[in-house]
Amino acid sequence: MTFEDAKADVKKTMREADEKAKETWRKADGDESASDKVANLGDDIRNELGNAGDEVRRQASHLDDDTDADGRPG
Repeated sequence: MTFEDAKADVKKTMREADEKAKETWRKADGDESASDKVANLGDDIRNELGNAGDEVRRQASHLDDDTDADGRPG
């Protein structure tokens, strides 16, 4: 596991914990309103896009590892 892999995993875990905390807070009043559901959906989308971006960076980093200084396959 590279540093980029570890960093992406930590960021994903932090996003999930943050999302869960927000959902719990929104349900604290006993009701889940339409605005709560929309906010939760927005959080889901933002987190998935963040995870996708991390995965793209992770894969790009692995591609860089497989090339030499001139950008040719190693």
